[in-house]
Amino acid sequence: MLKEDLKNRIVNYLLPLVQTPGQYIGGEWNSVCKDHRVVDGTLCLAFPDAYSIGMSHHGLQVLYAVMNRRNWACERAFTPLADMEQLLRRYGLPLYSLESFTPLWQFDVLGFSLQYDLSYANVLTMLDLGGIPLTAENRTLDHPLVIAGGPCAFNPEPMSRFFDLFVIGDGEQSLPAVCDEWLRLKHSIGDREAMLFEMAKRFPFVYAPRFYRPEFDPEGRTIAVRPVRGDLPECIQPAVVDLESVPLPAAPVVPHVECVHDRIAVEIMRGCPGKCRFCQSTTTKRPLRFRKAETIVRAALDSYRNTGYNEISLLSLSSSDYPQFDNLIRQLQEVLRPLGVGISLPSLRINEELRMVGDLIGTERHSGLTLAPEAALDDMRKQIAKPIANEDLYSGCRRAFEQGFNRVKLYFLCGLPGERKIDLDGIVEMSENIARLGREATGRFPTVVANVSNFVPKPHTPFQWNAMQRREYFHDAHWQLRQYKRLGCVNLKCHDVETSLLEGVLCRGDRRVGEAVELAWLRGARFDAWAERLDPNLWWKALADAGVDVEQTLHLPCPAGAPLPWDHIGICQGRQYLEREYNQSIKQ
Repeated sequence: MLKEDLKNRIVNYLLPLVQTPGQYIGGEWNSVCKDHRVVDGTLCLAFPDAYSIGMSHHGLQVLYAVMNRRNWACERAFTPLADMEQLLRRYGLPLYSLESFTPLWQFDVLGFSLQYDLSYANVLTMLDLGGIPLTAENRTLDHPLVIAGGPCAFNPEPMSRFFDLFVIGDGEQSLPAVCDEWLRLKHSIGDREAMLFEMAKRFPFVYAPRFYRPEFDPEGRTIAVRPVRGDLPECIQPAVVDLESVPLPAAPVVPHVECVHDRIAVEIMRGCPGKCRFCQSTTTKRPLRFRKAETIVRAALDSYRNTGYNEISLLSLSSSDYPQFDNLIRQLQEVLRPLGVGISLPSLRINEELRMVGDLIGTERHSGLTLAPEAALDDMRKQIAKPIANEDLYSGCRRAFEQGFNRVKLYFLCGLPGERKIDLDGIVEMSENIARLGREATGRFPTVVANVSNFVPKPHTPFQWNAMQRREYFHDAHWQLRQYKRLGCVNLKCHDVETSLLEGVLCRGDRRVGEAVELAWLRGARFDAWAERLDPNLWWKALADAGVDVEQTLHLPCPAGAPLPWDHIGICQGRQYLEREYNQSIKQ
């Protein structure tokens, strides 16, 4: 079917029948559509979630800009909602890119961004609708190279059967290198298996699962994932980019429909100076790198001129750790305030800089702070290596209230190793203390939202050898939190237990989990990151039918330094760093 015929059928017959048709039509402001006949190659960036989620992801905009600055046609595709999926299947039409209505199977490279584990079933939906075999072993040279990157790629084993390659680490330079090499090999070798082997051998940041085999001990635990040939690396090392070497997107694509984040995003730094033992981003995003202040200001101004957004969000794991943070904010305010553009700081460390935030950013576009104490008591914070001071937290909140802020959102963790009843009580007590500070500063109570997430021992963290608490523990802890007679202005929100447990299995699993992902998808799993769409029983049945030992994967601790299913994927600090931090946490 010709692309124009596909577009006509989609526009004339399907879009009048679906909810929010604007997410399927393409042609957005700043989108790039090139003639495929005159470019070197074609790449489709596939985000395995809805358009409104994917278009809010800054990394997608970055890679889109990087590849379209080259002689490549880089386009986008997202997971269709249930009504659109059903219509595509009913009429036998393929999933297509938004820019040119090209079916996914016709691209040279299809690149998935794996941002969270509960998007895995959506990957299979997109492959299937796109006319591409689900498993890598069933693809031929006529099919695209199917690759994946993002945070979940740091444990690639659960999804290894579905991808030809995983690109580990930063994508700004590694993605173009992989795309170019694939085309070169296609012209020079012409054999898919040999081409994939050459890619795995050439790039230290590329993992090709078909050339690695898992080994298990008698109890069924993974003891190693080893290459089948000696000329492949034992450990895959992440790609690391110099931020200043890659321009920020100056003209991000403006979505047709309302998205989760309708604002400009500018990444100011990558990595985090903290050493929180529960945080995967802390280890996988290192080394710590900063953009120059003038680069940030220029990108913010260019993005405003090219989009018209009236809010700019400064992205990082810890914005207030940016060197000369106050100077950066003042420079941005000098340029943006006369234009009526507000500044948002979604990630703030609780340190002495927090006290200045209320003075620096004001309340033109928002009136709330978002902070992550994670734990309420000092000894638990010491154990998890979250060195914050209550004095800084309370002083920053007080100053923000005095400047007109009237909401504070707090993030805590439940189920941390060694957690006690007083740690749970402390969550509510801290939230109430902040509420009282607001009343002292303004004469009225602010809104305080305490979000309590369930601790998952993530790969590549010092706590990766710990067990996750059982569902009974989390239900009891949530009950205890809700029984506390708190102030009416304090809103307590506990994350869904089944969602957290499933996330734990998917992020900690080995290669055998892939069969369960496929079974769950075949039985109807879609958009599992959406609370209203997740069917936990469907997943637990699929995991059982696939023979996945959930008890062992989640709830049995491993000895310190024991092998884990993701050990063949490296991090910049090395595995010994994780072991040292784990042992230190036990001593504390």
